[in-house]
Order: sequence, then structure tokens, then C-alpha cells
Amino acid sequence: MFRLLANWLLSALALLIVSRLVSGFQIDSFGTALIAALVFGLLNATLGLLLKLVTLPLTILTVGIFLLVVNAIVLELASNFVPGFHIRNFGAAFWGALVLALIQMLFRFLLNSPSEA
Repeated sequence: MFRLLANWLLSALALLIVSRLVSGFQIDSFGTALIAALVFGLLNATLGLLLKLVTLPLTILTVGIFLLVVNAIVLELASNFVPGFHIRNFGAAFWGALVLALIQMLFRFLLNSPSEA
């Protein structure tokens, strides 16, 4: 349960960082980021999974880069459901998906790195 809560909080923090780094990607507050992370996670687990299965041949052809397009689509869709979460255009969603993936990869690395004794 703690791990799920920590992942949710880190996802919200990652979305806030993306909103500071990517022009056209806006989140009004941390509370909005928490809701956006929840909605994005739910959409990614349902619709995102379906889109990833449907576009699997294209994903293989592009060596996985097309997954950024799928994540950008899901991010844009999530922004339609969450007040205070705005993405100006698909370009902002694409760059936001890329930066979000890099930040989440960095978080995973930092959390899973072995501590020195």
C-alpha cells in the first residue's frame, strides 16, 4: 500500500516538474497534479494498454519510440478530464510525455539504487 501511495505522489511530482520544463504543459497546483496523476494512471492502464496493443507493429517498427505518441495521446485525454491541467497542443503533449518518461526513469533509478554501507 505504501509503495502505491509513493508511486502516486512521485507521479504527481513528475507532472509538476514537466509543467515547469515544457512550454504549453500547465498544472495549476499540487492537488491538481495528484488528480491528474490518478486520471493519467487509470487511462494509461485501460485505454493506453489497448492503444499499445493496437499499435504494437508500429511500435516495433519505430523501436519503441511510438510509445511516446501513445503516452502523449493519453496525456491529452487526461487533460480534458482534469480541471487545472491544460496541454496547449500535441507538440506540448509529446514533449511532456518524453520529459515525463525521463523523470520517472530517474525516480526509479534513485529509488532502486543500492545504498552504500
